[in-house]
Amino acid sequence: MPPKAKSQWDFGGELFPTQEMRRVFSVTEVTATVRRLLEQQVGAVWVTGEVSNLRAQSSGHIYFSLKDASAQLACVCFRDDARASRHLLADGRKVVLKGDVTVYEARGQHQLLVTSVELEGVGALQVAFEKLKQKLAAEGL
Repeated sequence: MPPKAKSQWDFGGELFPTQEMRRVFSVTEVTATVRRLLEQQVGAVWVTGEVSNLRAQSSGHIYFSLKDASAQLACVCFRDDARASRHLLADGRKVVLKGDVTVYEARGQHQLLVTSVELEGVGALQVAFEKLKQKLAAEGL
């Protein structure tokens, strides 16, 4: 019997490994490994782009894509974070997001778990002013 491989790429000098030498992973193992590596190596990031495909769910969660000229990133803003950010998100709006890069294992899709939303090029005072205007409008003032 040939020696066991030290890693999935070590075939003991053999060009084509035998079945006994191969390390075969399940989809779950690969996806969990990718998730762990992304979370450890990338973690929390700030990302800028344009909101598209915005979908607010009855659960309070918000799902959307963040895109630029070359790529897009799936984003989710869970209910507790969505309450404070809902008014800043709209299709076509340029935003700066803070969040954690992870993998939604059921789909094998990387995504950003959004924890903070800012309008691109808009300062904190402008954002606070817009929030106050919306609050007063909701109260009928």
